Amino acid sequence: MNTHLDHLVVAAHSLEQGVAWCEATLGVTPGPGGRHSLMGTHNRLAKIATDAFPDAYFEIIAIDPEAAPPRRVRWFGLDDPALQARLRESGPQLIHAVARTLQLDMQRWALITLGLKPGNPVRAGRDTPEGPLAWQILLRDDGELDCAGALPTLIQWEGRHPAQAMPASGLALQALALHGVPDRARALLQLRGVDVHSGPGPALRAVLATPLGTVTLESATSHPPPEAPAP
Repeated sequence: MNTHLDHLVVAAHSLEQGVAWCEATLGVTPGPGGRHSLMGTHNRLAKIATDAFPDAYFEIIAIDPEAAPPRRVRWFGLDDPALQARLRESGPQLIHAVARTLQLDMQRWALITLGLKPGNPVRAGRDTPEGPLAWQILLRDDGELDCAGALPTLIQWEGRHPAQAMPASGLALQALALHGVPDRARALLQLRGVDVHSGPGPALRAVLATPLGTVTLESATSHPPPEAPAP
C-alpha cells in the first residue's frame, strides 16, 4: 500500500502574494496553474521532482476572488480565519502535503480504523492546455487537516499526472519530514522517501535545492500544538 509524495501545498492570501514570495524565497517564478471551480481557488505550480520524489511538484494556492463561493468549505483549511490572518501578516506558508495512491478507498478505510479522519472521496478536475485533469481526493466536511496538517491528504489521479507536462523549474526537493503522524499510520502509508515521525516537531519541514541555494521551509503548525497562554 505504498504512497508517493504528490505535491507540497503553500497557502497564500492572494496568488500575486504567492508568486512574489516564490520569486524572493526560492528564486524562481512558478509556472501556470489553473482554477478549481469546485473550491473557488486557483494556483501556480512548479516541478520539484527528483529520483526520490518522482513527479512531485509545488503548489501555491489561494482563494480565487473572481470565483463564485463554493457550496462547501474549501480544501486545506483555506477558509480558516486564523490561517488567513497569518497569511496576511506573515506571508505564504507551507501548510500541507498531498500523497498519491492507487488504492484510495482501501487506504481511507484503513486510516479510519486507526482512529484518524482522512475525509471522504471527492471528485475534482480542471482544464489545462494539454487537456482536462481529473482526480479523486479525500476531504473532510469541516475542511480541517488531521495531525495539524502532517497527515498527508490522499489523492488518486484519473488519467495523466500534471507533472508530466511541467518543465524543469530549477527546484528540487531534497528532503521532507513530517512530525505528529501516528506510527501505525506511517506503517500503513509507507510514504516513499519521507521521514515520518510521531514525535514533536514542525508538522512539515521541506528542504529544497533552489537557484538561491538550499532553502528549508517549515509549517507554522507543530506537534504537539503549542499550549494556550494562561488566562
